[in-house]
Amino acid sequence: MDLFRTPDERFADLPDYGFEPRYADVDGLRMHYVDEGEGDPVVCFHGEPTWAFLYRKVARPLIDAGHRFVAVDMPGFGRSDKPTDRDWYSYDRHTEHVTQVLDGLDLRDATVVVQDWGGPVGLRWAVEHADRVARLAILNTGLFTGRVSKGFVGMIVEGATATDIDARVKAAYEAPFPTPESKAGAAQFPVLVPIDEGDPGVEEMRAVTDALSRWEKPALVAFSDSDPVFPYPKSGQAFVDLIPGAGEQVKIEGAAHFLQEDRGEDIAGHLLELMKS
Repeated sequence: MDLFRTPDERFADLPDYGFEPRYADVDGLRMHYVDEGEGDPVVCFHGEPTWAFLYRKVARPLIDAGHRFVAVDMPGFGRSDKPTDRDWYSYDRHTEHVTQVLDGLDLRDATVVVQDWGGPVGLRWAVEHADRVARLAILNTGLFTGRVSKGFVGMIVEGATATDIDARVKAAYEAPFPTPESKAGAAQFPVLVPIDEGDPGVEEMRAVTDALSRWEKPALVAFSDSDPVFPYPKSGQAFVDLIPGAGEQVKIEGAAHFLQEDRGEDIAGHLLELMKS
């Protein structure tokens, strides 16, 4: 398997970040993760084409409040190794590699936070490890069971935020992908969305949906008011209607698809309230 490893210098002086990189070897891939703070863990799952940097504004208030922040870069993203063959990537592989990293972190009473492709991956991890998970927080995501429009495409960060991002922040999102070969995972992720009922991943996502229909633990559903991919309120209401433990949907105002970038501190506040429940 041919791999691309983004040079460390690409991640120097990231704005408002400063988390120590940690690594785990999974089937020959060096997987990057963040593990900061102490207390009950908050495990955050990123999507396409982002990485742990996306959650920096969410992380700081949580750590300051005495919680542990954990985020894993999926294969092909962030500081994790990037297989250069697009055919290597699959929903199962993303889930399996992240799971192996998390298995080594002794997580208990976790709050699982998901967004974008982090939804299918993170919610699957949560229901398959329900004994480790105390609550869910579902942000701008969906589960795909083979009935998605063929017009669905991946979004880029700059075009999916409601606020302007400065050049240093934009560079931080671009840092993992300095060459065409480094972008194989980012290019493949959008086409992994099942659009027909026989596509790979449909059966697994249906199983996740079924498990969520019996999820009695607390679940926060918070969707932004300006997301063209998962529009409010319809997309979030699907989770509210599905999950017994979900309360009323929260609207994050002034935010687009990447609401962690637009309103990260607000999201952290909602998470802190959730963890008091």
